[in-house]
Amino acid sequence: MISIYTHPVIRRTAFALALLGALAACQKNDASAGQVGGKLDDAAQAAGQKLDQAASYVGQQVDATRATAEQNLNSAASAPTIRIDPAGLASSAQANLQGAASATGAAIDHAASMTGEGLQTAGRKLQQWSNQSAGTSSSASTSTSTSTDSTDAQKQMDK
Repeated sequence: MISIYTHPVIRRTAFALALLGALAACQKNDASAGQVGGKLDDAAQAAGQKLDQAASYVGQQVDATRATAEQNLNSAASAPTIRIDPAGLASSAQANLQGAASATGAAIDHAASMTGEGLQTAGRKLQQWSNQSAGTSSSASTSTSTSTDSTDAQKQMDK
């Protein structure tokens, strides 16, 4: 806190009073003691007025600062206002759900398409294998009679 004796206005006033007192004491005229006292009284009144003005100015500044601080405190203390529009929230949620359903449907369609293509490919490969098996089974039946003879001979040797 600022001491009243260190305030610039008060220091200046005190200095002015001291200077006036010194000048009054150093005056070389034949003024009577009443005149010197009157001059000192005038100087004291002027100094008092200056002090009153300084105090008034400081008081105004303190009041203005206090009002600004209170205003800032009141505006900081008030809670922010949040408003939620239920209709807007519901329509946004519905749009999001429709978008998700559309994306899910597209993913299911793509998966079904890929599965169908995979099944078609597997069916063709089965047909090819079946056709190849049928051709090799007729040639295998003629060679089985000769292979059974060789396996019998092998069994005999193992004994």
